[in-house]
Amino acid sequence: MKKRLICAVAFAVVLGIEILIALFVHDSFVRPYLGDVLAVVCVYLLARAILPEKPRYLSVFVTAFAFLVELVQLTPLSEVLPSSLSVIVGGTFDFKDLACYLVGGALCFFADKKIFKEQ
Repeated sequence: MKKRLICAVAFAVVLGIEILIALFVHDSFVRPYLGDVLAVVCVYLLARAILPEKPRYLSVFVTAFAFLVELVQLTPLSEVLPSSLSVIVGGTFDFKDLACYLVGGALCFFADKKIFKEQ
């Protein structure tokens, strides 16, 4: 229970950072790259806080989910989604985004190994 609470608080902090980046940072590194890395970390922390027991390799599943969302941008599906969902899915596919998601997933994977000690 304590680990889930820590993850919930960390999720709120990372989400706050993501919102601040989206609202106030308009550069060519932090917003497009660090923001994508943190997006995977944010989803991972949310899943870790919600799930009663962490599935094995949660970071791999979250990274795969991020890849799937990015790959949807290659289809016309992103154009027909309601605006609230199209903001989440995004509109432009970029291989660099996949690399950022991979970095975020790796950070989560190693955090599990070092900080949370695989359950």
